[in-house]
Amino acid sequence: MRFIFSMLFLFFTTALIGQSSTSYLLVGTYTKPKNKGEGIYVYRFNSNDGSAKLISKIETENPSYLTVSKNKKYVYAVNQNGNIKTNEASAFALDNMGNLTFINKQKVNGESPCYITVDKKNNWIFTANYTSGNISSLPINKDGSLSEVKQIIQHGGSSIVKDRQSIAHAHTVVLTPNNKFLVATDLGTDKIKFYSFSSKQKQNPLTIDSTNDIICEAGSGPRHLAFSKNKRMMYAINELNGTITAYKYRNATTQLLQKISTDTSNALDKGSADIHLSNDEKFLYASNRGSYNNIAIYSIDDLGKLKFIALQSTLGKTPRNFVIDPTDNFLLVANQNSDNIIVFKRNKETGLLQETGVEIKVGTPVCLQMIEVE
Repeated sequence: MRFIFSMLFLFFTTALIGQSSTSYLLVGTYTKPKNKGEGIYVYRFNSNDGSAKLISKIETENPSYLTVSKNKKYVYAVNQNGNIKTNEASAFALDNMGNLTFINKQKVNGESPCYITVDKKNNWIFTANYTSGNISSLPINKDGSLSEVKQIIQHGGSSIVKDRQSIAHAHTVVLTPNNKFLVATDLGTDKIKFYSFSSKQKQNPLTIDSTNDIICEAGSGPRHLAFSKNKRMMYAINELNGTITAYKYRNATTQLLQKISTDTSNALDKGSADIHLSNDEKFLYASNRGSYNNIAIYSIDDLGKLKFIALQSTLGKTPRNFVIDPTDNFLLVANQNSDNIIVFKRNKETGLLQETGVEIKVGTPVCLQMIEVE
C-alpha cells in the first residue's frame, strides 16, 4: 500500500509541475569583419526558469543560419561571406554533452548564403544564397559530412523597390511538412517558388515547375515561412512592406487567405524578419527590426486567420531571429546589434510575453535553434 501511495504521489506531483525539460540552445553569430561573435555557441536551457548556461563553443566563420538533423546528431551551418570562393556550408557532430565537433565544409557556389535546411531523411541540405539569387543542393554522407554541390537553381527577375529588388535574392529554403517540396522565398522578385523534392535522388533532387509558384504583392519582399503541423496553413513574412500573408496550403497548392500588418504604424522601416508558430499552434509571432525592435503577437482562429493582439519590445536592437522553446514556456529573441538574447515567458492562454530579466550576452547573435534533450 505504501508503495502504491508513493507512486501515486510521484505521478500527481509530476503532473502538477507540468511540462518541463532541458534543451540545448544553439546560437549562430556574425564573426567578421567587425562583429563580436566567435562562431556557434551551445547553451543548456532550463525550461522551468528560463536560465541558460554556456557549455561549449566552436569557432567557424559567420555561421549566420543553422539547422539540425532530425536525429539530433548533426548541425549544419552556412558560412555567409562576401566572396563566392569562401561562401560555404559546414557540418558538425553534436554529442550527448552538447559539444560540437567540426566534420567538414563545402562550397555552396553562391554568394551570401543566409539560410540552410536539412531534409527529414538526412540525405540533403539546401542553402538560399541571397546575393547571387540561387539555391544550392548538397548531399549528406552517412557519417554526416557534406559532399559537393550537386544542383544549383538560379532565380531571375526583379521588382519595384530599386535598391533592394534589382535582381533575384533567394532568402529562405524550407521543406514542406511531408518532405515532398522545397519552398524558396525570393525577396528580389516577390515570388515564393515550389520545387518537387525526391530525397532518394543522387543528382538533381529538385524538379523545376513554376505551376504552383506564388506571385506576391509587388514590393513586399517575402523573407521567411512557417508551416502549420497539420499541413493546412503556410504563413509568409514580407520584409519590405511589413506584412504577413496567410495561405491555405495543400500539396504545394495555395490560396491567399489574409494579409495583415506586422505593426500598427505606417512607417517604412519595419524590416520584418522572422516568423514562428507556437508549438500548440494557437499563436503566431513575428519580429520587426528597423526603428521598431519588437515582436508582433497574433492569435490564430480555427480557419487559420490571424488576429493582432499586441507588440512586445525585444529589449534590444535588430531582432533578426527568435525561437520558442519545446515546452512553449519561453520565447527567446536574438538581438543582432545589441549583442544579447532576451528570454521572455510566454502566457500559453493569452500568447502575451513577459519580461523575465534573463539576458544572455553574446556577440552579434543572428540565429537560434533549440534541441530538446531526451
